[in-house]
Amino acid sequence: MERLTRVDFTNLDKMLYPKDGLKKLDVVKYYIQVAPRMLPFLRNRALVLTRFPDGIGLEGFYEKDAPKGTPEWVKKYRTYSESAHRYLDYVVCDDIDTLLWLANLAVIEFHIPLSQIDYPDKPNLVLFDLDPQLPAGFKEAVIVAKLIRQKLFDRGVKCFVKTSGKRGLHIVVHIRRDHIFEETRSWAHSIGIELAKETELVSSEKKLVKIPGKIYIDYPQNGHSRTMACPFSLRAIQGASVSTPLNWDKLGESKPPELNLKTVPARQEAWADFWDDPQKLG
Repeated sequence: MERLTRVDFTNLDKMLYPKDGLKKLDVVKYYIQVAPRMLPFLRNRALVLTRFPDGIGLEGFYEKDAPKGTPEWVKKYRTYSESAHRYLDYVVCDDIDTLLWLANLAVIEFHIPLSQIDYPDKPNLVLFDLDPQLPAGFKEAVIVAKLIRQKLFDRGVKCFVKTSGKRGLHIVVHIRRDHIFEETRSWAHSIGIELAKETELVSSEKKLVKIPGKIYIDYPQNGHSRTMACPFSLRAIQGASVSTPLNWDKLGESKPPELNLKTVPARQEAWADFWDDPQKLG
């Protein structure tokens, strides 16, 4: 019989979400199901991974450097890490075999930079990370997301929305690779500043990040070394929620806990045209 993958799976009965009864096998199956939609966002990017070899009930760890024993067929990208202060070999996930190999390592969360490895200083994504500060929550994040969408529409910029997989929302713009990170970060910040002047619900300054009841627009996430949860990535919290792409006209209909490992694979494609038309910043 023809072998379908190069991955040698191990310990598939390992419980990764103990309170949800979800094993490593369930995580592997999930990533097989979403691979066609997830891989375009992973390809050509230096990944930051969150592994939970003993399940999410115990402490996991971030991993940037390719682990010991990485197969030769796994693509790697060597570059200097500003946070680690040394050169690292990042894993690049360009194919389903690599995705499944990472799932077998108990990688739960996949975090992607906003640039690709061929142009590491020129982002092709801009992120508006909406972070609700209690007692504000998802409902308030939806309100702010729609305000940002209107701001971008007025500038001729098309944007897409997804859940963070936790309490917030991510608005993502696929842009031309015409700008450096300092420019895209400043542009995102300017949108936040405008909104903060127009509604008391928004803050967009680092010194105001923890104000109760506000939606903080985390513009520094548009930095060279920053990442976002990849679309379709699981999150390491009870319920196995997913950072889920949404249609704007359906935004708010499903709450983050409802968008999870069991429900997301059957959802209709929301970002089918995401890569079609890279935007010019307006």
